[in-house]
Amino acid sequence: MNSAPETETQVIEIPAIETRDLTMRFGGHIAVNRLNLKVEAFSLKSIIGPNGAGKTTLFNLISGQYTPTSGKVLFNGKDITKMGVAKRATLGIGRSFQLTNIFPGITVLENVRLALQAKEKVGMVFWKHYKDYPELEEKAYAFLKQVLLENKYMLQASLLTHGEQRKLEIAILLALDPEVLLLDEPTAGMSLEDVPAILEIIQEIKSMRNRTILLVEHKFDMIMALSDSIAVLQEGSIICDDTPGVVSNNKVVLEAYLGGGVKNE
Repeated sequence: MNSAPETETQVIEIPAIETRDLTMRFGGHIAVNRLNLKVEAFSLKSIIGPNGAGKTTLFNLISGQYTPTSGKVLFNGKDITKMGVAKRATLGIGRSFQLTNIFPGITVLENVRLALQAKEKVGMVFWKHYKDYPELEEKAYAFLKQVLLENKYMLQASLLTHGEQRKLEIAILLALDPEVLLLDEPTAGMSLEDVPAILEIIQEIKSMRNRTILLVEHKFDMIMALSDSIAVLQEGSIICDDTPGVVSNNKVVLEAYLGGGVKNE
């Protein structure tokens, strides 16, 4: 008697982040319009589009700042649409903002140490010296080294340049150990001289392949160098979602976003 032929087991990979018919209305304005997006686990996906395309609104919906008018947001296949920012953060979704979000009155090291304390549920006491937490000091320093700030660890955070403060914000975010990093214009307000260092930091994080990165950025060369895939938004909808090579040669994208040719913004 012949046995039944063996069939290959198909592995279905669940996206780290997925949106289904995600919609956000502000009065009569539709900022995000029935948007369907998939962000594969441990990949770097960039979101680009002209001003007003809905990029920041999409980030606010994914991170929990906004509750959508309709549609769903899923994290590793779990519906998180009704969850707030704090709950999503505990699940593993971390976000940076266009404006820096640090404690300016304490040292660079203490900023990262406080994030580690929050992650590891150690009492947060601002007036205690960092040496009172020797078990966290080495970890905090390692994150500063990862973002090229190890030589500034004892400097008061307010004395950092804008570019250095952006690096510190990334170190704080990494200390919270999120599975998904939402980076909202990490080079916003930076001088051109500071941009390559941020690109290097993000490239290193990506190369570890242990976090999923969703990036909003206006610098097209940076997007092309970093991204595994790029989703292009226009008027709240995705008009193209593909590899950098395909996106950069898509006529609809060139006309809608790049004005007919690749350029930096």
